[in-house]
Amino acid sequence: MKLTIVGCSGSYPGPDSPASCYLVQADDVDGRTWNLLLDLGNGALGALHRYVDPLAIDAILLSHLHADHCIDITSYYVLRKYHPSGSQPVIPLYGPRGTARRLARAYDLPRKPGMEEEFDIRRHHGTVQIGPFTIEPREVDHPVPAFALRVSAGAATLAYSGDTGPTQQLVEIARDADLFLCEASFREQDDNPPSLHLTGKEAGEAAEAAGAKRLVLTHVPPWHDEQQILAEAVPAFSGPTELARPGATYYL
Repeated sequence: MKLTIVGCSGSYPGPDSPASCYLVQADDVDGRTWNLLLDLGNGALGALHRYVDPLAIDAILLSHLHADHCIDITSYYVLRKYHPSGSQPVIPLYGPRGTARRLARAYDLPRKPGMEEEFDIRRHHGTVQIGPFTIEPREVDHPVPAFALRVSAGAATLAYSGDTGPTQQLVEIARDADLFLCEASFREQDDNPPSLHLTGKEAGEAAEAAGAKRLVLTHVPPWHDEQQILAEAVPAFSGPTELARPGATYYL
C-alpha cells in the first residue's frame, strides 16, 4: 500500500498545503492499481493532478462534511461531469448521513439528482471492500458526525483519524496500524474546547495506546507552529513520529 499526502493543512488551506486529502493506492491480485481518496478538502483537487490522473480515482471516503475535508468534491463533480472525454463512470463516495444533501447544497444543485448521477453516494455503515482495500469506519468525537477510517490491503494497515477529540474509538481504529495518520490541531497550553480536536500530546498518547508502529501528524492549522505540535507528540509516543508534508509518500 502507498500513501501520498496531497493536502494536510488544518481547518483551511495554508501557504504551503491544501486542506486534508490523502491518496491511498494498492494493487489487486491481477496487478491493477486501485486509487482511493480519503477526504478532498479546499484546494486539494488541483494538487491531486501532481500524483494521479483524477479520472483514475476508484472511490472516495469522506471522514466528515466540514469544508476542509469535503468541499473540493464540488469541483471534482464538474471534472467528472464535463470532462472533454465525456461524462465519467459513477464511482462510490462514502460519507456520513446527509452527504448527498450537503454536496448538492454546496454546489447549489437541486436535491434530486444532486451529484448522484456522478457519485454513488453511500453512508458509512460497517466494513466495506473496494478492490484490494478493506475499510472500517468508526464514529469519533467531533461536533458533526465524523469517522476515523482503518484501511487495509494485504498485510498493510493505515489508520486515519479524520477530525476528533480524544476517544477510545480512535485507539481501536489505530490498533497495531503500520501507520497512524492522526490530526493534531490543538496545543496543550491553550484552553481548548472539548470534543473537537487533539493536541500533539493527545495524538501521541492515542498512537501509544493503540500500539501503532508509526505516527504521522496532520491537520495542523496554519496559525500554529507545527514544530511545537511535533514536540508535544514525540515524548508521548515511543515510535517514529513526524509531520505530514504535501507530496510525502509512505510505503506500507
